[in-house]
Amino acid sequence: MNAIQLHARASKDFESKLAATQEVLRRAAHEFSPVTQASSLGAEDVVITHLINSLGLDIPVFVLDTGMLHEETLALLERTRASSRAPVNVYRPVQESVIHFVASEGKDAMYRSIELRKGCCHIRKVEPLERALAGKKAWITGLRREQSAARAEVPLLDASAERVKFNPLADWTWGDVWHYIRLNGVDYNPLHDKFYPSIGCAPCTRAIALGEDFRAGRWWWEDESAKECGLHVKSEDAARESGDEEDNEQKGEEISA
Repeated sequence: MNAIQLHARASKDFESKLAATQEVLRRAAHEFSPVTQASSLGAEDVVITHLINSLGLDIPVFVLDTGMLHEETLALLERTRASSRAPVNVYRPVQESVIHFVASEGKDAMYRSIELRKGCCHIRKVEPLERALAGKKAWITGLRREQSAARAEVPLLDASAERVKFNPLADWTWGDVWHYIRLNGVDYNPLHDKFYPSIGCAPCTRAIALGEDFRAGRWWWEDESAKECGLHVKSEDAARESGDEEDNEQKGEEISA
């Protein structure tokens, strides 16, 4: 059974949710240009990219290639770049920083301490994200309230930071996401068929078991309260935590990563 067969169940009010999402995306494109979509190429993000393309909106997409992504994710990235009407830009970490970190701490440093894992995330994700968002008035993410307790109050539009963040799928369920994928034949990461609901870097992501939390496969060796990479920490926390993973997941900036 694949992810579509397992999860595709539309909410009773799916059509109204879809209409609201389309309106949010139109508003982002028309009132907040330059704006961009942050995509981790997960299920939520491929839905948003498909909507951007189907609506003909002037919203480019960017992906953070951390140098540690799964082969399946990299293959989907290439297919997306080839088929997307909207430009798909790729940002990578500063190679010198990666080389220095691995040389001094080792390639498996993320397993040794939260501090080292967050240091790796900062080099591979947070710093490239800053470049991707430079000069942008707003950005678009795939955050949903259902994803975790930390995201339970994610708004459709978050203007709490200097750069506006749109979360057009905030009130969608996981079933809604997969219903849209099935309805529109959207290409998706085959890791979702192997029980990876949340997909990040290969060393830091595993499949989950029945009944586990949606994000249980991310940094599974850490305490639940530490499971963030810095991409969605509120701006006032970002300066204090200098790149903490997605602690509060209500970004000052992973992409759902």
